[in-house]
Amino acid sequence: MESNIIDLLKTAIKEHQKGKLDEAEMLYREVLNTEPRQSDANHNLGLILTSKNKIKEALILLKVATEVNPNIEQYWISYINALIKQNRLEEAETICKKILTQQPESIRLHFNLGVVLQNLDKLPEAEASYRKVIELNPDHSEAYNNLGTIFYKNSNFKEAEIKYKKAIELKPDYVEANYHLGSVLLNLDKLSEAEASYRKVIELKPDHIEAHNN
Repeated sequence: MESNIIDLLKTAIKEHQKGKLDEAEMLYREVLNTEPRQSDANHNLGLILTSKNKIKEALILLKVATEVNPNIEQYWISYINALIKQNRLEEAETICKKILTQQPESIRLHFNLGVVLQNLDKLPEAEASYRKVIELNPDHSEAYNNLGTIFYKNSNFKEAEIKYKKAIELKPDYVEANYHLGSVLLNLDKLSEAEASYRKVIELKPDHIEAHNN
């Protein structure tokens, strides 16, 4: 890659990191005009377009990045996240499973697969994915939170309580887990504990309407 393209890409990345997305987008497009299959430019421009909800174009760019450098985990994560955002869940599931055969220790891919399966209402499979995440990283608060949600959906409130409390233990300012714990405690008729959970949510996020309501 020519030195001016490298410099252009570096500048684009700096603008991207500063949150100047329009400027970064313009610069990434300049890079791609000269080097259409430059993987970082394709990936990063895809991320920007995903954030702007231009998913169709984003997916084309992200797919190119995965084709050029299939061993870079982040490229696959970004591609899968864009598919999820477009509700193309079956495709996301297929890709997650395929890449996991090549990267079986990828915590993020196992977690993403869990999210996809949960959205597809394949709860036993989603549970297995989250348990794999926890096996690889016992401090993964989001996996505990999502396990709690699966148990909650199955009306296993006691097990849901355990999982949500573990998520909060690992990440005390986890708004979603604190809120879900409040809902579980309500179902278990532990009203004073539920109240404490909702008050914690409001402390963390004062405009949380549902917590105020509950």
